[in-house]
Parts: sequence; C-alpha cells; structure tokens
Amino acid sequence: MFTSINPFTQETIAVYTAHTPQETEQKLELGYRAYRQQLQIPLTQRREWMMQIAESLRKDVDEHAALITSEMGKPLRESRAEVLKCATTAEYYAENIESMLAPRPIKSDAYKSYVSYEPKGIILAIMPWNFPYWQVFRFAIPNILAGNTGLLKHASNVSGCALAIEKLFMESGFPEGSFQSLLVSSKDLEPVFADSRVQGVTLTGSTPAGRSVAALAGKYIKKTVLELGGSDPFIVLKDADLEAAAKTAVQGRMQNAGQSCIAAKRWIVEKEVAPAFTAEVKRIIEGLKQGDPTDEATNIGPMARLDLAEELASQLQASISEGAEVLVGGYHEGCNFAPTLLRNVTVSTTAFKEETFGPIAVIVEAENEDAAIALANETNFGLGAALWTSDLDKAARLAKQIESGNVFINAMVRSDARLPFGGIKESGYGRELSLEGTHEFLNIKTVYIQQ
Repeated sequence: MFTSINPFTQETIAVYTAHTPQETEQKLELGYRAYRQQLQIPLTQRREWMMQIAESLRKDVDEHAALITSEMGKPLRESRAEVLKCATTAEYYAENIESMLAPRPIKSDAYKSYVSYEPKGIILAIMPWNFPYWQVFRFAIPNILAGNTGLLKHASNVSGCALAIEKLFMESGFPEGSFQSLLVSSKDLEPVFADSRVQGVTLTGSTPAGRSVAALAGKYIKKTVLELGGSDPFIVLKDADLEAAAKTAVQGRMQNAGQSCIAAKRWIVEKEVAPAFTAEVKRIIEGLKQGDPTDEATNIGPMARLDLAEELASQLQASISEGAEVLVGGYHEGCNFAPTLLRNVTVSTTAFKEETFGPIAVIVEAENEDAAIALANETNFGLGAALWTSDLDKAARLAKQIESGNVFINAMVRSDARLPFGGIKESGYGRELSLEGTHEFLNIKTVYIQQ
C-alpha cells in the first residue's frame, strides 16, 4: 500500500494498492508491445500526440498544480510553473525531435556511412517527489517521441501524480502501454531490471540510491543515467552586482522549500563584500512567508515529509554545535521549516560537507577568487554551480576551473530542454535534455555501405 499525505495538514489524501508481480509482468508485456507498435508509427504522428499532451497540460494546469501541491507541498504558483514547463518542453521536442533523430553522415572509405539513432525498448524511470511532473516529463518526452516506451516507478508519496501523468499519455493517442506507472517498492524492482524487454534505467534521486541502481543495472548490463545529489556552490565575487546576486541566491536556495538537487546550497562570497551580501540576503529571507501552499501569498510551503524535516533539523543542530551562527530562522514545526540563514560556516561544518535538502542557506567567506573556486570544488558533488561577476572574460576562464556538470554565470542554475543537464563526481553521470539527453537511451548504430 502507498499512502499520499498532505504535508501541510498531515491529512491522508489517498491510499494506493501496490501492483502484484503478475500486474508488473502485464505492464512489461504491454510496454514491449507498444514499443513494437511505435516502430511502425511515423514520427509526424508521435509529434502530434505529444502536442496534444502539451495542450492538455496547459488546459488543465490548475488541476495538475493542485495535485502536486496536495501531495508534496510546494506553493501553487510553483506547481503551475512546473506543469507549464512540462508543456513548453513537450512543444520544444515536438518541433525539434526530427533533427535530433536525423542520421549523421560520416566520411569514410565506404560508399556511404552514417550513424543512425534508433529506439531500443522499455526504459525504466525511477523518479523523485520534489518535481513530480517535471522530472518525469523531461525523461519521457524525448524517449517516447524517439520510439522507446516508459515505465515509471515514482516516489511512493506522489502516486497520484504518477497516475495522472499516465492518464495524460493514454488520452493523447499514443499506443496503450507507451507510458505506464508501476506502483511497487524499490526492493521489488530487481525482476524489472533483469527483464530483457527493459533496455535502460534512469534515476533522479540521492547518491546512495544511485549506488544501488548502478549496481543492480550493472548486474544485468543495463544502460543507466544517474542524476543524483548536489551541494551546489553559488560564488559571489567582489565585482558582482550584489543586489541581483542576493535576490537570485535566495530564489535558488528557497524555491520548492529548498528541496532541489540544483539549489544554491553553499553561498561562497569574497570576504570584501560578504557583510553587504549577508545583510541583503538576510533582509530578503526575513520577508519570505512560509506556510499554507494553497495561499497565493505563500513563498515557501512545507517540506514534503516529516522525516525529511527532522533530518534537516539534525543537520542544522550539528552545524550550530560546530560553530555556525543562525541569522534567520533555525526552527521548524512539523513539516513547516522556517527559511534559515547560517554564517561562520567552514569546510568542516556539516552544512558545508553534506547535502542539505531543505531551506537552509549558508554563507562561506573566501579570501579571494582563487580561494572561492577552491571552496566550490571542495565537495564530492558536481551537479551545478553559479558564478557572479561583472567581468565576463574572467567568468569564462573561471568556469573551466569549476568541477561541475553545469555552470551558470550571473544566473540561477536550472534545467532547460535546449541544454544538456547532468552532473559529475557523486552527482551522477549521463545527460538529460537537449541532443545529448535524447541520444542516451537510443541505439547509436553505425551503418557502413560498400558498393
């Protein structure tokens, strides 16, 4: 059984029955049959069906947003933005997928040689609760357009979102089984990994979850893409626009109640401007309203689960005992965790060393830009990084020194369908989105023709 609980009220929304092994087998067979059907369906038709999904998302945006907010707690305005981002991405891929899948000619000694990009079968997606629509759609859109089919094992607290997404694909025109939700526990997934009809596994989740998935996928020789945890640096140099940097830092850390792999978790600021930057972010954080996510005036909703809030509180208390000073917040009631700002944070502080998955921001002072880059790289993670400076030539030079899959200059780190997205080190491997992400689960086939 899977229970969806409203994180703000702690009321039970719905209880879902887990799928049996027999039902799992039926889904695998249906998914494989849909894959075989997709091979015979023109790309133009799949594009039309994807545009229908985009239209449905836009038309029913409030209904989908309300479901997201009720199951995992983000403010309605953020839930609407998430749904509309999915629609925009569906439209982008529908318009661009043909060129992404076009064979690539290669000169050789053959009469003709080229690379063909072809679907392979069912792709298993293991997805998290923090962006319950976007994380799913950014995997599903390019893969299903390319001819693969999708099997989703979503986080157990957002089963309603999983089934709503499945319904969207069913009603769009795609063959039955093109996208299905599988309500099972992670411990029951090994038979799915082992099944020959499953040709790849993509995970967005924690680094420990990534280790488990990679080990299991390796056992059965299945291609994986892992988008894992992050402790993203937000570097502010002394020549930065401090007002703009402060506003973006707070947005990047506090949106979705700080529950994002690419949140700006470590604010690394040159010592000369640290007091001014600290005063500005403190002012902004103090003006945030935390509370009921259905209230349009709310900036920060509750954390998604009580255990997550308690874990964050433990990290906060450990950081304080290690010398960190609380400037704002520092308390929680149930899932409602006050936006918190810490200073006097060093490389030995828990909030620096570990990923804090919630609304805690930390300020780390750096003697100069070289020290700032060194602090940014002082982590086992490497998902995203932001760098703020008015010198764009210097920014381009320093970006090469930052150990991360994404570097955003004078902007907030975010995922965008036009740009490949993924990490290095313990933040995972492989890419989602853009051309690179589209090709991850395709058969990149060499064709060599000799006269």
